[in-house]
Amino acid sequence: MVSQQRSSANSRTKAKASNDSLDVVQEGKKMTSDVIEYITDYARENPGNAALWCLGVGFVLGWKLKPW
Repeated sequence: MVSQQRSSANSRTKAKASNDSLDVVQEGKKMTSDVIEYITDYARENPGNAALWCLGVGFVLGWKLKPW
């Protein structure tokens, strides 16, 4: 009887953990889409600044990731 109670408690705990991890994944997807939407809107409103940011980020990445 006790082992059945422990088993059902363990399965409830696992189900709750699974639901929590799904919530975290959904929150992450929502946050990612919000950030992408914000960056896209910013680039449409300020194309010059967005181009300079892209150039700067590309310069730094190219400098740090050079093959030699």
